[in-house]
Amino acid sequence: MPVASQPLGRRERNKQQKLDRIAAAASELFAEHGVEDVTTQQIADKADIGTGTLFLYAKTKGELLLLVQNAHYAEALKRGRADAETIPDALDAVMAIVQPIVECNRVQVHNGRTYLREMVFGDPTEPRHSEALRIVAQTEEAIADVLGRNGPVSAGDAATTARIVSAIMFLSMAGSSDPAISVEDIVQDIRTQIRLLLTADAGTS
Repeated sequence: MPVASQPLGRRERNKQQKLDRIAAAASELFAEHGVEDVTTQQIADKADIGTGTLFLYAKTKGELLLLVQNAHYAEALKRGRADAETIPDALDAVMAIVQPIVECNRVQVHNGRTYLREMVFGDPTEPRHSEALRIVAQTEEAIADVLGRNGPVSAGDAATTARIVSAIMFLSMAGSSDPAISVEDIVQDIRTQIRLLLTADAGTS
């Protein structure tokens, strides 16, 4: 019989409520102004907390951006995985995972590029950075699952191909700094690269 989870104590509830207010304030301000034009003081004021309290939850704006974008990225991945489960074609299923992530990253182009930079070069000991890397790993696992269900592909080959697909996706997003470049253009470019990769893999198997 499963053990019922214990309700949070008052201290933990207060901490979670403050974190939720910080995330909501940062998300709104970053979306409206861009991460570079928002100060930590503005975020603290909007969250109705002191800056000292804010820094207990995130030491830098980069960490705050990771907090915000991780949640959006995780939700995009959840949608993509659900869509991919209903699509038999491997390429189409992989793109079902990729597209909502690209859409999420392009909501605010500068924020999306800053997030990718923080993910690569951020403090590896910081919990938000670790969470970002976990979401990347989950994305690769989802892609590997799609590749593994179609044909005689070993788990190792599927995982390796999924890492390459992930690299293609992130490099394409990071390299598209012009806000005029549409999501559809980026997705189509990624699709072309992945199609060639999967065709090459099929030819050598």
